[in-house]
Amino acid sequence: MRQRSARAPVPHSGTVPFYDTRLYRMVSREIAETTSTFHHPAFSVKDASSSGWPGIFGGVADRRSRGAVPRRGRLGRTAKMAGLGARSGGRWAMARARQVFADAKRTETLDSERELRNAADVVEVLGNMKGALMKIGQMASYLDVGLPESTRSSLAQLQANAPPMSPALAESVLTAELGAVPSELFEQWDPVPIAAASIGQVHRAITPDGRACAVKIQYPGVAEAIAADLGSARMVFRALSVLFPGLDPAPIVEELRQRLTEELDYEHEASNQRLFADHYRGHPYIAIPEVYDDLSSARVLTTELATGATFEEVVSWPQDQRNRVAETVYRFSIGSIYRLWAFNGDPHPGNYLFHPDGSVTFLDFGLVKRFSEQETAQFERMLTAMVIDRDIPRFRTELVTAGLLPADAQFSDGEVEAFFTHFYEFVLTDETRTFTQEYAAAGVRAIFDASGEHAELKKVLNVPPSLVVLQRINLGLISLFAQLGATANWRSIAEELWPFTDRSPSTPMGEDAQAWRRSLHQ
Repeated sequence: MRQRSARAPVPHSGTVPFYDTRLYRMVSREIAETTSTFHHPAFSVKDASSSGWPGIFGGVADRRSRGAVPRRGRLGRTAKMAGLGARSGGRWAMARARQVFADAKRTETLDSERELRNAADVVEVLGNMKGALMKIGQMASYLDVGLPESTRSSLAQLQANAPPMSPALAESVLTAELGAVPSELFEQWDPVPIAAASIGQVHRAITPDGRACAVKIQYPGVAEAIAADLGSARMVFRALSVLFPGLDPAPIVEELRQRLTEELDYEHEASNQRLFADHYRGHPYIAIPEVYDDLSSARVLTTELATGATFEEVVSWPQDQRNRVAETVYRFSIGSIYRLWAFNGDPHPGNYLFHPDGSVTFLDFGLVKRFSEQETAQFERMLTAMVIDRDIPRFRTELVTAGLLPADAQFSDGEVEAFFTHFYEFVLTDETRTFTQEYAAAGVRAIFDASGEHAELKKVLNVPPSLVVLQRINLGLISLFAQLGATANWRSIAEELWPFTDRSPSTPMGEDAQAWRRSLHQ
């Protein structure tokens, strides 16, 4: 069982937190404006928020279609989220009313009951909706700082155990894509999926020549669901503007649209996976499953079957083993960005399989960001100025060049340094450091707390498209490392991988990796 640091109970102020009310009002207005222009006798917001999606938790759908993503479009999916928010808000109000005359123990019990009901609602709604909204739930599951344990645990189910589609529906998609039924394509086929997530689900199979493989099948309708989610651009724009008034959201939404659209194309994902598999083939600690092209298509991806421990199992391993797997993930992250100019932008725990020797198998390459030479050069200049040379005026110039900070921003170099130091903290000094939950929480607050320290500076910041996926990577990895309590000299490891430092190995894993690199040139 994972040990988590105890959190002091939060005093009940009798009001919803500032950021909740602003976002809640914004979403409510969006719902009202959207539905006010939609008049159809067969559909209402009440219908959407109170009825379950057919097929997965309900008993309405035909058995063959159970698990297909509902096709209610942007209005239906938006209304479903509105219903979720209304139920959560109603529970909050009821709990507060009941707590007026409750003692401390009863107050805590009421809060726990409310959290459990809300968590179950969130998992059911997002799990059934799939697509981009389910990805938000996945991200919340590993960026769990400040979430109640019941909510975090429930959301963790979305990483690999979302409600699956029926065996008949999965087999019909496979047959349509590959031109034959599973029994003709495989020696053995398991109709029960071994994992189900936001875009598709995975089945275990054995090929006629005896290869064990993982077959990922895309949910019918998920492309339309993601298109509907991304079509709600106005809501996304408003949500972002609440946090960052100086932000230009259009390029960010377009970047996310491109990445998610690519993720729907399994042929594109196969190309990404081959890129990483070719680069890391033979690496002593980084493993990428091979793609089986003859059993893959635009909506079916068949790869080598990988096994290993899940993240939930790893958190109970001894600390030295947790440190080793964290080092592997860190080396994969830094090395991929600066040596391969690409990185997997979906770093949730369900995409890793861990091994006691410290090796890690990396899965799911649908959402990959490939950086240009100019973009990686920009990252290098920012790192060199901030970390290597500690030249803050030059770092500020690079922020302006990158489009992060306006040239006329009325903030001192000291204020700029104070805000951005957090993002470089673990590589600023050449010493052993431990990732903690407190540090991860500070990272989330640094970005999303619109009323905290540096609030005025954050109002003028922008996020260039090239940094959107990179920031998601950073937040995801920091959260994972914090849950592992990962300890290492992160600066020395990074300097082994940064092309502008090229330091000698500082760990046994680094020595093994260096030997592997040298063997490639023999």
